[in-house]
Amino acid sequence: MIGKLKVPFDEVVRAEKKWAEERQVPGYVRGDVLRADDGQTIVMAVQFESKEQYVALADDPKQDEWWRTVMAPMLDGDPQWIDGVWEASDRPAA
Repeated sequence: MIGKLKVPFDEVVRAEKKWAEERQVPGYVRGDVLRADDGQTIVMAVQFESKEQYVALADDPKQDEWWRTVMAPMLDGDPQWIDGVWEASDRPAA
């Protein structure tokens, strides 16, 4: 997800951590949030054990409510959503 912030970055990080601790979503592996150098753009990446578990979360009414009441108000407009699969790089570490 790529979006623009209306609130301080730390508020988004706290909300994401609270969500992970409280919801205990099956298949959730991790979430990372990047703050762009402009201080306003964020990129949030979440990983699940399977696409099916991710889709189940996306279809969950509790998740929709959380998004509408917690996360969406922190963003300036609708974010861009990008679904996909993470692939490991074959490049050696520097």
